[in-house]
Amino acid sequence: MIFGIAWFAMMWFGLMMVVLAAVVVFFLRRKHDAGDDNENTTHQQHNASRQQVLAKVGGMHTVAEGLHGRARIKALRSYMDSMSDGLEFISKTSPSANGSPKGEWVIAPGSEPNRRILYIHGGSWIAGSPKSHRTITDRLSRQANACVFSLDYRLMPENRYLDGIIDCRQAYLWILGNGPDGKAAADFLVVAGDSAGGSHTLGLLAWIRDQGLQAPDAAIALSPSTELMLTSLGKRANLKTDAMLGPTVEKLARIPLPLLWWGTVLGFRVLPTSPIASPLRGDLHNLPPTLIHVSESELLLENAQRYAAKAQAAGSPVEIETWPDMVHVWHLFTPLLPEAEEAFEHIAEFLARVEAVSEAT
Repeated sequence: MIFGIAWFAMMWFGLMMVVLAAVVVFFLRRKHDAGDDNENTTHQQHNASRQQVLAKVGGMHTVAEGLHGRARIKALRSYMDSMSDGLEFISKTSPSANGSPKGEWVIAPGSEPNRRILYIHGGSWIAGSPKSHRTITDRLSRQANACVFSLDYRLMPENRYLDGIIDCRQAYLWILGNGPDGKAAADFLVVAGDSAGGSHTLGLLAWIRDQGLQAPDAAIALSPSTELMLTSLGKRANLKTDAMLGPTVEKLARIPLPLLWWGTVLGFRVLPTSPIASPLRGDLHNLPPTLIHVSESELLLENAQRYAAKAQAAGSPVEIETWPDMVHVWHLFTPLLPEAEEAFEHIAEFLARVEAVSEAT
């Protein structure tokens, strides 16, 4: 009798354990499936974002297809400016006052007038404007609690390449002692730029040093052009993976090298080997803390790495951070791309480190 009762109890206990195990397995599987669904959804959203970005980049080439000369440049400029249409920015923008360098102030809530960023936009020195780059300047103002002056420097071909250089230099001299509210010294100053504007940024740093001027507290170069030697770009492994620059450089690579060289000289009216056009060719000692962002998929990767290595060897505190599988200046596509958000967070961390070191010394 006792044995029968014990056997019956054990049978029910075993059955309950089997049921309990089945319930646990059911919920674990459900949780796993839900995780997979969330992961798949996130992956799909990520892919959708990338496709939108690639479509926007492709639009730059499509809009100028079949056009030549001024008509092509006009179409490209218009398209780049339209990229900020429909986007919401928390920063207020206002054009610079008469007598000031041409550009606009971009000021996020809480930004301090004496904390300033001089921003130099990209666009192959022929396109781009403060309007086309508001996604970047808005975010920089928010991240640094600083007032951003986005410079509208003179572009080619209406102007010389050197005219844009001169505008950058004059803007730097001006922003040292002028803020959005008028004359006042800057307590914290950053020079930043992307692509062609990144080239102007790096060239400006060397000029500031050589002139013995007050150096900026930090500099930021996003996918910068560090060398104007177009003859070398057509041989790069990233020619096929650079959705923004690749198609144009691939066409340029078909031009005989002597013609491409002299065409560059005539177009820029400066030797490609000059440090003014190719910061990589200059003296890189005694530069301020500088952060370079570049994609591992873009044509300018190798030159950016060479610039950072040369500057570091000269003792300058230059950092470089790379992102895999990103388009040229992916920062333009915030908040669409999660990697753009990550990049701005990294910029904020860099600026915080720079300030901490400055305060400690």
